[in-house]
Amino acid sequence: MPSSVPSFAELLEQCQRSAVHLELRDSYAPTERFEAWRRGERINWDDRQSWWHPYDQLITDTVARGVVIRRARVVSEPVSEYIRWEHYVTHANVTAGEDVRWLPRRRATDIPLPGNDFWLFDGALLRVHHFSGDGVVVQDEITAAPETAKLCATAFEAVWERAIPHHLYEI
Repeated sequence: MPSSVPSFAELLEQCQRSAVHLELRDSYAPTERFEAWRRGERINWDDRQSWWHPYDQLITDTVARGVVIRRARVVSEPVSEYIRWEHYVTHANVTAGEDVRWLPRRRATDIPLPGNDFWLFDGALLRVHHFSGDGVVVQDEITAAPETAKLCATAFEAVWERAIPHHLYEI
């Protein structure tokens, strides 16, 4: 049965001002890119064609329309192997136009956080990611419930205010 949840690309295409993404997990389901990194394969960042993906182009096109895209990651320290890889590949996110920050989990204790990762579009529409215990997305949920959007926006901004810009966060 087809999903009634709009694709990420559709949501970004409708976005007019801002898209923020909060990530709360220390690991997600492994991908081939992660496994290659674990084997010691590294990206030649000078050869953009070798690593540039449709996602990167979508972000670049969205930012070119004037939409600000920010991503914040709350991470345990010492960081997991997966987070070390994410930190490494965040070069692509930043190159595409995202502003990315990292918040050590110990500095988030007094921030009311939602239970799930999410994208918030224009402060009003949420795409909530529901994961299995091993990091596989099992469902995405769309909601425009004002109270939920406000909770997530407030949580994101609190994390963002404390978080360390990507270029300064050392793992």
